[in-house]
Amino acid sequence: MKNLSLPRPEAVLFDFDGILVDSEPMHYRAFTEVLDPLGMGFPWKEYVETYMGFDDRDAFREAFRAKGVALDDAKLANLVAAKSRAFQDGIRNGVTSYPGAVSLIESLHAAGRPLALCSGALRSDIDPILAQLGVARRFGVIVSADDVRRSKPDPESYALAFARLSERYATLLTIPLKSIAVEDTPAGIRSAKGAGLLVLAVTNSYVAQELGEADWITDSLENVRFEG
Repeated sequence: MKNLSLPRPEAVLFDFDGILVDSEPMHYRAFTEVLDPLGMGFPWKEYVETYMGFDDRDAFREAFRAKGVALDDAKLANLVAAKSRAFQDGIRNGVTSYPGAVSLIESLHAAGRPLALCSGALRSDIDPILAQLGVARRFGVIVSADDVRRSKPDPESYALAFARLSERYATLLTIPLKSIAVEDTPAGIRSAKGAGLLVLAVTNSYVAQELGEADWITDSLENVRFEG
């Protein structure tokens, strides 16, 4: 795909899984490790089609709902903790960022753009990967699954991220429509749009036809340039 030049945003809000790192296969393996012994696992195709836009809590809820099995809050909390441990084990061998992701973050930070991370992942999953990539301090705001009650596609996470950015950078931000969210899933796009943001979608996880609600679509962040 050719280079994509976008208007200079007041701020940029990045999704995490599927945008910074190709961590979805690692999440899937962690879910499988926890659910397969319970007879509750699902194939990769189903993970992509149904579960990939959920945070861990809603993914477990959906897995149990699909099998018609009750899931109380205590068991859900245990499953989320077990999956997090499995994920942590999986990333110890290192992670690789998507092409162009780290360099784009660095260039936006150097240009003085406020940056946020808005993810359905747990903070305990996010922090070690940001540390490995060397970009932990580039984000003025991080919103994770720990901070919200409703996961994407609900707009709560992006609305909270923008509100926190607005508090921290009060003189730089005006309205959500002048900031851009970077997403890779239909659920993420709907979440960002629901919060009033413009959206740049990257075809890391879904084909372009499934990301049509975004304002722009690219096949790689390597191709993206912001004006000004």
